[in-house]
Amino acid sequence: MRAFSELLDRLVLTPSRNGKLTLMRDYFAATPDPDRGYALAALTGGLDIVNLKAGTIRALAMERIDEVLFGYSYDYVGDLAETVSLVWPESENADAVPEPALADVVETLQATSRASAPEKFVAFMDALDTSGRYALIKLMTGGMRIGVSARLAKQALADFGGVDVTEIEELWHGLEVPYQPLFDWLEKKTPKPERLANALYRPVMLATPLEEPDYGRILPDEYRAEWKWDGIRVQVSSEGGIHRLYTRTGDDISATFPDLLGTIDFEAVLDGELLVGVPGEHVGTFSDLQQRLNRKSVPEKLKRDYPVFVRIYDLLMQEGEDLRGMPFDARRARLEQFMGELDADRFDLSAQITYEDVADLDRKRLDPPHPVIEGVMLKHKDSPYVTGRPKGPWFKWKRDPFTVDAVLMYAQRGHGKRSSLYSDFTFGVWDEIDGALQLVPVGKAYFGFTDEELKRIDKFVRDNTIDRFGPVRSVRANRENGLVLEIAFEGLNRSARHKSGVAMRFPRVSRLRWDKPTAEADTLESLKALLPATGPADVI
Repeated sequence: MRAFSELLDRLVLTPSRNGKLTLMRDYFAATPDPDRGYALAALTGGLDIVNLKAGTIRALAMERIDEVLFGYSYDYVGDLAETVSLVWPESENADAVPEPALADVVETLQATSRASAPEKFVAFMDALDTSGRYALIKLMTGGMRIGVSARLAKQALADFGGVDVTEIEELWHGLEVPYQPLFDWLEKKTPKPERLANALYRPVMLATPLEEPDYGRILPDEYRAEWKWDGIRVQVSSEGGIHRLYTRTGDDISATFPDLLGTIDFEAVLDGELLVGVPGEHVGTFSDLQQRLNRKSVPEKLKRDYPVFVRIYDLLMQEGEDLRGMPFDARRARLEQFMGELDADRFDLSAQITYEDVADLDRKRLDPPHPVIEGVMLKHKDSPYVTGRPKGPWFKWKRDPFTVDAVLMYAQRGHGKRSSLYSDFTFGVWDEIDGALQLVPVGKAYFGFTDEELKRIDKFVRDNTIDRFGPVRSVRANRENGLVLEIAFEGLNRSARHKSGVAMRFPRVSRLRWDKPTAEADTLESLKALLPATGPADVI
């Protein structure tokens, strides 16, 4: 357990991507099986153990420490796992109890019922040091939050074995924890595992942003244009009677969309965009799609109110034949023929855009026929379907982001290396309520600023705190005082869940407007003017 806890500590404190890769690669090289396999599962979100809710862990900690002292400690540290690991009292016989290995912890918790999990948790906490306790809490809450994505962990694994990460991704969903065949192959002890299951994930091809120097190469005879829809990129994989739905990063989200997978009756791998609505009748907003995302169970009413379909971009496999090496135009021709085999209520074909030149395409990009379109995609007619983001074959040309001047209202400490700084910000705009202008919260942002700018905002929060609500600080914000933030966002939707009635898509801080008076920030009325039209205009 010690090696794993030290890895987590170092990952939290290492900001650079290359630094994190080195730490994980060295860990895989130095750690024996099955510990390294369980660590890999934890880093990639694949560990199946009983989880404790944060409230339960907090309650167990407060049985051992004064409640007020715990509150002060948590307020200062800003992270529950770190706070509990620090304040948990050392056991009187800690020296006599050997520290458990990571495999012992995981296998014990896998065999533990939910009712007895707190007892096992306490026993392990008493046997571990501060770093070990922190790692245990991260395991049991099911969220690492250490700045490592599943993709980054797989890249470190690829670096360790000297292979391309795409080879690992194509095997990934056929492997079982603790990944012994995978490590044996990476250490050259055994041949590469054969395809271990049907309907596995194929790494997707990505596009690079179109920039002005490349405008001259965009010719109708060379590049095919399609609308870029504001859903989520997915891969539909159906082989040998197995049906799977993957995100662009390879996460299996099949269980969330049983109504979609239940209509599959074909052998193919498709690349497309998951959207809410019915093809040819209606396309919902990203906010509508969020009603369906990240759910363990899907009520029938939700499936009826928010039906989903996939707008197909590409055909990667058909009846066991790999089409990825074919030119785009050839794959498109095969796709057009194949569409007749699909359920028309759940799958439709992404339409191609005719254009005369790049200027004509730009005009269409800036005035798309549907509010859920966020730009255009450009694909070279001869481009094979290759993994990664090569520059040239595919471009994306998004609409320019919207911006609004808003006022900072609330701040909360971040996590990991940001746990000592206020870095999560709620901002608002002016609205007339009972005859007076008041600030109404319209969104949250936690990136878009430099480290130096973050320090300045943090100082502003500390100097201008007027109230406290647990870890949240309310800051001075009125017509005369406050900090104006220029917020950039990709789109705006109506939202019954937000008091303001609107929800922003990908909000981030684009500029700090120290120069601008708070009274000159935008209004809710001007923000709502950006809302997309609804009704018949949504049909496409």
